Amino acid sequence: MQQAISGNVFPGGVLLVSKEDSVVFFKAYGYANIFSKRLMTKETLFDLASLTKPLATTPAIMKLVQGHKLGLEQNIGSVLVHFNKTEKHQIKIRHLLRHASGLPDYRPYYKKLYKIPISLRKDALKDLLIKEPLINPIGKKCLYSDLGFMILCQIVESISGKRLDRYVDEAVYKPLGCNSGGGLFFVDTNTTSRSGKFAATELCPWRNVLLEGVVHDENAYVMGGIEGHAGLFGTAQDVHNFLSALLFAYHGLSSTQVFQKDLLIKFLEKEDDAERTLGFDTPSLRDASCGKLFSKNSVGHLGFTGTSFWMDIDSSVIVILLTNRVHPSRENTKIKAFRPEIHNIIMKSIKENKI
Repeated sequence: MQQAISGNVFPGGVLLVSKEDSVVFFKAYGYANIFSKRLMTKETLFDLASLTKPLATTPAIMKLVQGHKLGLEQNIGSVLVHFNKTEKHQIKIRHLLRHASGLPDYRPYYKKLYKIPISLRKDALKDLLIKEPLINPIGKKCLYSDLGFMILCQIVESISGKRLDRYVDEAVYKPLGCNSGGGLFFVDTNTTSRSGKFAATELCPWRNVLLEGVVHDENAYVMGGIEGHAGLFGTAQDVHNFLSALLFAYHGLSSTQVFQKDLLIKFLEKEDDAERTLGFDTPSLRDASCGKLFSKNSVGHLGFTGTSFWMDIDSSVIVILLTNRVHPSRENTKIKAFRPEIHNIIMKSIKENKI
């Protein structure tokens, strides 16, 4: 980690490693803000970026499925009727979760949405998603897509009648006890800014400001900071609290009934022909970001801002690496080579009982 900071991989980071729910390594390095010289600490709050997908949107969908309010084989047109007259009405919930919907990966919707009053943007985003052409046949190809999780956010809000952040907090985080000490949360850009020691992200060329405590993703920002693909904030400990709760429930050791074991197995285990599980990434065959030593029965995810987690279900090892690699610019991509290296070192150290 210190070598990475010296090599300008990122200004600062927090690394947490646990084995069978015991935290065996937890340390902060470098700077949270290079301009103010504020140091990174274990309590630093990070813009978790796309970790929002597995840590917020996916568990919200899980709760709706568990409560028999939604089915994985259900077509999105049965929930969101505005898709019924489009080619997208046959996309199933599992297609969205597995990134096999046929939707493109990304579109800069914010360039159109920011010109519209905030009160009209939800409907405007719906219109953009309705008009967005599919680029692949439904269910035939895995292409990581922010757009699919924007639609999942709309599904959660339509069925629950609550905003995504409020629903996941009430249905998941509070019952699991994951909202103490700050917990995982979204920052609503339409209210007063939330206080806390945030890791700075980018000197944003579009907003012309250094981002700190405000979501980095532009599409999430124009939607008020709460979206299905990005917007979640939290500390390394907060991420660990949630992941360890999932792991406990998966192994049938949970004292809560927030998630049923059978449902977690369905979401966390990969089907033979799938590249991803439902809402989570898995180790790729080549150049996996988790390195070479995580088992095939592992799940994880990366975030654009420099965040990641990997959880080896077989060995009950969790590695959480939160950095501010986009501070001050997203052009810094050195973390791509660093991630597998640090995970290999960690797993080797665990196997040799060095940590």
